[in-house]
Amino acid sequence: MAVNPIEFIQQTRAEIAKVVWPTRREVTLTTAMVLLLAALAAVFFSLVDLAIRWGLTGILSIFGS
Repeated sequence: MAVNPIEFIQQTRAEIAKVVWPTRREVTLTTAMVLLLAALAAVFFSLVDLAIRWGLTGILSIFGS
């Protein structure tokens, strides 16, 4: 079913009018949450990496001597 270009543009404008844009406060809060959770994930995985490195170094030092 072909739609002519003018009808397509009208339908597109009607759909865009239905979009509910977030407020500045919502964008700020969401951005802050994403940054906070990314920082927490980075700290968590750094600590896990350090623990694994410490454990492997300990294990390898036992077998290395």
